[in-house]
Amino acid sequence: MAKRRNNNIEVEPVKISKKGFLNISKMFKYALKYKLTFTFGLVFLVLSSLTTMAFPYVMGKLVDAAVGKGHGFFSSLNNIVIFLIIVLILQSIFSFLRIWLFSKVSENTIADIRLDLYNKMLELPVSFFEKSRVGELTSRLTNDVAQLQDSLSTSLAEFLRQIITLIVGVGIIFFISLKLTLFMLATFPFLVLAAFVFGKKIRAKSKNTQDQLATTMVVVEETLQAINTVKSFVNEVFESNRYQSELKKVTQNALSTSFWRAMFVSFVIFAIFGGIILVLWYGATLVQNSELKIGELTSFVIFTGFIGASVGGIGEIFSQLQKTMGASERIIEILQLDSEVYNNNVSAIADVDSMCEIKFNKLTFAYPSRLEYNVLDEISFDLLTNQKIALVGESGGGKSTIVQLLLRFYSPQNGIITLNGINVSELDLKWYRNLFGIVSQEVMLFGGTILDNIKYGNPLASEYEIIEAAKSAFAFDFINSFQDGFNTIVGERGVKLSGGQRQRIAIARALLKNPKILILDEATSALDSSAELEVQNALDNLMQNRTTLIIAHRLSTIKNADKILVLENGKILEQGSHDELIRNPNGKYNMLYTMQSKY
Repeated sequence: MAKRRNNNIEVEPVKISKKGFLNISKMFKYALKYKLTFTFGLVFLVLSSLTTMAFPYVMGKLVDAAVGKGHGFFSSLNNIVIFLIIVLILQSIFSFLRIWLFSKVSENTIADIRLDLYNKMLELPVSFFEKSRVGELTSRLTNDVAQLQDSLSTSLAEFLRQIITLIVGVGIIFFISLKLTLFMLATFPFLVLAAFVFGKKIRAKSKNTQDQLATTMVVVEETLQAINTVKSFVNEVFESNRYQSELKKVTQNALSTSFWRAMFVSFVIFAIFGGIILVLWYGATLVQNSELKIGELTSFVIFTGFIGASVGGIGEIFSQLQKTMGASERIIEILQLDSEVYNNNVSAIADVDSMCEIKFNKLTFAYPSRLEYNVLDEISFDLLTNQKIALVGESGGGKSTIVQLLLRFYSPQNGIITLNGINVSELDLKWYRNLFGIVSQEVMLFGGTILDNIKYGNPLASEYEIIEAAKSAFAFDFINSFQDGFNTIVGERGVKLSGGQRQRIAIARALLKNPKILILDEATSALDSSAELEVQNALDNLMQNRTTLIIAHRLSTIKNADKILVLENGKILEQGSHDELIRNPNGKYNMLYTMQSKY
């Protein structure tokens, strides 16, 4: 896995390698869909570069004409100025078309990559998300993809432009003066070696700064996420000091980086201007000896500046390429993960119109991260059509695990689950999960309107169906009490609604889906008595004529269940109706019920 990053932490570069280029090529395959647009952009890139390279040549002719040494068309200053204006207009048109066309390719390509990456994340099994941080995944959709966008829209075009400038420029200066070109190129190895040494030092320092900055962001993230805890313990000063301590380390690393960068810039300024002075000196001697015209020397110096800028630009693109390799590696890492097996081509479809019977047969399961510990140990029970079965027991007994296996978030190591006699692993996953509706203790609402959240159960539902679902969930009255009614914004995760209101929205959503099988995961355990009564009435409506599995914390809510299973350490300790279990004075259920009745 890649290192933890925040949105304002830049993407970490990796070493240039064959694998890195292979990863980039996989990303650039997305651009093949827009190859015609890309080709036209490439044509205008070449034309833009060539018109740019015409300026130094014409400037030399301008100097020659000014001292009376011009020839033919370029002997007239007016002709030269008109020619420069034409070149400038063409260069502007070519540049506009180049940028516009490359932008179309990059924006559309990046949108395709983002969509594929997002769709891939949606298809990954739940086990993946239990091992991955949401911040890390969103960073891949933002930072990493943005890094690819920079390469597609800017770096690639710039690289090609700099290469054209370098090749054409070197060719022209060789043509202008072989002696002066060889003299100028003799200084390059020294400059490149120095740049390599300084660059390596600066990159190492910059990496340390970024790592330390990431650490400070972890402090900020933890503090703000737990701000209630910080304030309740009156630890504002402690957290401020902790952040300040980390911030000092960032400052020290940043200053060290700035020192080496300043040294490098000073060296580059001295080396470049020193090189220009030497080139001018040697060029001037060639002019004095009539081996070179003053206009040719002018063109040579300008071309040399262009070439130097191209070399520097290629170095910057090389650094950008390293980051792009890191970004593409992290994106491909996700794209190549195995998706959930949806079994879209299976022929087995259970008839659930008249019967919806689920059987758990000797189910044994351990989570992949803890294979040595069986959460469930040969669990067997039946959930018959329109039956209500409740699972009770202390935390860690395996109640929620049964739900996760029922929804096929995980597969058991041993045993099977069947629906109407068919192994659920043989059924199409999307069709199978569509049979279920779930209302849990922690209701997840999306940040849109109440209408959006209810319609999530059935996006094609009519207004009448939505209103009826809200009425059945005892949510219609409180929704209408809001100024915007069904168009009320619920806020992030439903923060603007009370716990009871969120639960009733979730119940309305489940009602609208009209599931064959209902799962209630401690749906009332976090509510006060008043809200619990309202929600319980809504749940009674929801459970009518449905096969229901209930995970219960408050045992008073499951008295009417057809069967209650008491779980402990992954086994069924006892089972029966409420009346049957309560009659056993030494039973676990009796003990739990008696303890809750005291409060």
